[in-house]
Amino acid sequence: MRTVEHLLAALAGSGVDDARIEIDGSEVPLLDGSAKDWVEAIAQVGVVAAGDSECQEAGEISSSWVLQEPVWVYQGDAFVAALPAPTIRFTYGIDFEQSAIGNQWYSWTPSQESFAEAIAPARTFGLVHQIEGLRNRGLIKGGSLENALVCDDSGWLNPPLRFSNEPVRHKLLDLVGDLSLLGTFPVAHFLAYKASHNLHIQLARALAQQIGASCVSCQGSVVSDS
Repeated sequence: MRTVEHLLAALAGSGVDDARIEIDGSEVPLLDGSAKDWVEAIAQVGVVAAGDSECQEAGEISSSWVLQEPVWVYQGDAFVAALPAPTIRFTYGIDFEQSAIGNQWYSWTPSQESFAEAIAPARTFGLVHQIEGLRNRGLIKGGSLENALVCDDSGWLNPPLRFSNEPVRHKLLDLVGDLSLLGTFPVAHFLAYKASHNLHIQLARALAQQIGASCVSCQGSVVSDS
């Protein structure tokens, strides 16, 4: 299944860690290019406890273990890391030659700022030449100026933006979605710069190697996933 990160981010940001999803096709609908529609649909139906598990508060990122040592992956000057921290936090930085994007940073703490308001509305973005490349690979078949921000050297082709730093907020959204593949987030500060889905997944794999040992050592306090 392709392009799952927006839906997965919406589930994680809405506090959903157990769901059954049926899709007819090989690609999740792009909708408006953000996680906004997914988050609103989840809020409309509500979140309930599954079986005997405790239902976390809506909008609460699921976490059941604490990161003890830094973990990071990098490629050139791009990197993504997980650092020990007292609370879950995500910080992202991007740097593009196009002046409309430029250098942007954004930091989001789930316990202090709503995913639905601060992250979910941020739409995917790309450069004109990248769009053609994705279409040639059979991706973003439903893509248009209605569901993605597109930029060239002269600026945005379809303003206005929902946030002045919408691109970096969307990259943070992607990171949340990719790391949600872990099933549960460690309590850590996730820090990324010029990273990609590939680097996000590499970090998830590195963290997955630690989850088993961490959960075994704190069996009494782990919230079981259904």
